Amino acid sequence: MKHPTLDDRLAVRDKPSRSPVMFQRWDELLFLHWEIDTEVIQKRIPEGLTVDLHEGKTYLGLVPFFMRKVRPRFLPWAPWLSNFLELNVRAYVHDEEGRPGVWFFSLDCDQPVAVEIARRAFHLPYQHAEMSINDDLYRCRRRRQKTTAVYDYSPEGKIKTAEPGSLEFFLLERYLLFSSTGKGQLRCGQVHHEPYPYSEAKVEELSLAPLEWEGFEVSDAPVSALMSRGVNVSIYGLEKMG
Repeated sequence: MKHPTLDDRLAVRDKPSRSPVMFQRWDELLFLHWEIDTEVIQKRIPEGLTVDLHEGKTYLGLVPFFMRKVRPRFLPWAPWLSNFLELNVRAYVHDEEGRPGVWFFSLDCDQPVAVEIARRAFHLPYQHAEMSINDDLYRCRRRRQKTTAVYDYSPEGKIKTAEPGSLEFFLLERYLLFSSTGKGQLRCGQVHHEPYPYSEAKVEELSLAPLEWEGFEVSDAPVSALMSRGVNVSIYGLEKMG
């Protein structure tokens, strides 16, 4: 098994030579992260993947944001279908070749069509949810859950891009996702976008509910709270692993 080097982390940012299958825009992203025991994550990811570490530490992330102008490569976007909200719970992993990426434990979404397509086409654990933005509050309530998660956040400070090798680079600059089919076969997907322009986030209100829905226990205060106004994204199809 190969652990990612800095060169490996930089290499996955390169634009693939093949054509994307979709285009999207990700806006108003809040990146909240907590330190968590490595074994808590390792036992919940499939064989063939290993927890990715930064200076010996493991991180669990919670990311609410806006999905905008989502469309297949050959079709225009439609306002009633292409714009919606999403919130994901994630950890950071790498494969046996040392390629770093994201493992999603859940992705809450208020667009039913997007949920079904993502489950089937990308084998991702999307969940139906009621979500809204009212009075600058971002709300998410997953189907069959009683709790509503609420987030109130805004950018604070200078906008910058992450320095390679920094914690911010480790948490933000992720261009591969890993998923597993119903038969346990691993798949890898790639995205491409410019490095996130980000700043510190001023978080007035946050909820741990999405982490609790996935069975995680963390301290109340995240160790990192960052925000990006957004990036345009190209999405590439899944490839078989192994």
